[in-house]
Amino acid sequence: MVPDGLADRGDKEPESEIKVSITRKLKTTFHRPLRAKLIFNAGSGKPEESPQQLASILSEMQNHQILPEVYTVRPDSQLETVVRNAIKTGIKLIVVAGGDGTIDSVVGAMVGSDAILGIVPTGTRNNVAFNLGIPEDIAQSVALLRHGHPLKIDVGKVHCGHSRHWFLEATALGLLSDLYPLADEIQHGKLTMIGELLSTLVSATPARLRMTLDKHKHLDATEHMLLISNMSFLGPHFQISPKVSFKDGYLDLFTFSDMSKVNTISYAMLAQLGLVENSGITHYRVKHVKIRSIPHMPILADGVMLGQGSLSVQIHPRALTIMAGPSLTGRKSRSKLNASKRAVNG
Repeated sequence: MVPDGLADRGDKEPESEIKVSITRKLKTTFHRPLRAKLIFNAGSGKPEESPQQLASILSEMQNHQILPEVYTVRPDSQLETVVRNAIKTGIKLIVVAGGDGTIDSVVGAMVGSDAILGIVPTGTRNNVAFNLGIPEDIAQSVALLRHGHPLKIDVGKVHCGHSRHWFLEATALGLLSDLYPLADEIQHGKLTMIGELLSTLVSATPARLRMTLDKHKHLDATEHMLLISNMSFLGPHFQISPKVSFKDGYLDLFTFSDMSKVNTISYAMLAQLGLVENSGITHYRVKHVKIRSIPHMPILADGVMLGQGSLSVQIHPRALTIMAGPSLTGRKSRSKLNASKRAVNG
């Protein structure tokens, strides 16, 4: 007869060995080095903080066994070429440490590839990261490179004359395109641009737009501006509509025919508080749209001015894989939204 103590210990030994084996395998998997290309833009956000930011990013990457090849962005950098060359060498993770503009600069090289885009948001607005649930904290955003959720998202492509441009957020036509560069300068501290912004707003005139939606529906409208969105939150976390999704295979076209310039600005202010419904806005879901403006209006895609005149925009479903957060936090909490409504309503 075997003593009870020995019998119990003998029964548990195989289970204990299995647990040890599984733990070792998990540790081996977790600590397997992961190659990455790190695109670091020292000019994003607050440039004076960039040395410490880079040091923190590299330290966190070391903690997670991520082995980065660092490329520092310069004014003459061709980031699409840098990224394509990295992918050709077998690197599957492209990490952008910068703002929305830096992210926008690498998208064209990654669309349709099997590489994954990781984001460490160090810019001014970090709107793309906000939509994707990526925190601005460096330690947390680097941890997502290992523990995040690989997500295939839609990407838009706009054709304007000889220009071709991929975009994640939105393409704008008209007044929005005129105001965006001025608002961007103001957000970066150039308050002297406020006068020019107001002057641009006052002097803006509408144009006649002729639109073809998905090659069969034709619309004519007189507009100060038009917006084609792929993400719900734009610019400084301005929510155009909670119905917009970058996972549904559609672009969201918004026309503002029944809104004056004053009403449009009021709408923009309320939308930042979460109050986005407005009867003067018409919303269409499209996969392809062609637009001609008379007279010509300026065209902007994710902050990049493309020119004036006619444009063609198409959605490319699930064309880019991004390492997203555990939840897509591009939504304001109900408590904050209710507080905003109370503030507006008095």
